[in-house]
Amino acid sequence: MARFNQVNLVVRNMHESLGFYRRLGLDIPEGAVAESGGHSHHVKAETGGDVDLEFDSERLARAYNAGFAAERGRVVIGVGLESREAVDALWAALLAEGAQGLQPPYDTFWGARYAIVEDPDGNPVGLMSPIDPARRSSPPEL
Repeated sequence: MARFNQVNLVVRNMHESLGFYRRLGLDIPEGAVAESGGHSHHVKAETGGDVDLEFDSERLARAYNAGFAAERGRVVIGVGLESREAVDALWAALLAEGAQGLQPPYDTFWGARYAIVEDPDGNPVGLMSPIDPARRSSPPEL
């Protein structure tokens, strides 16, 4: 069973976007910024709920989504699946039904199996298995 569990906003300017969402009242810890090469690339807001809100730089989005295009959309809707095999199976089934694939399933640096398809309106939808800490590796150099 799939579970809606995440929204990723791909932002042009991380510090500007975080400031905006902090002004709205979201709890985004200062120390939550993942940096590489002097730039912020990933931040997770503390939502206190069942759905995560995460912010990614365009550079990071291109690293985990071969089909990323800013003009397509800057939001990735996340769906959690029960297993790594479920990601591959759902990817194949959706493509067989005519869905557009943006990122074929692969093993991510954060330890999940992950793929991205487009919904009928062109919104990217991430399909993600549970994270396996044993499969984590260093993120790509951005």
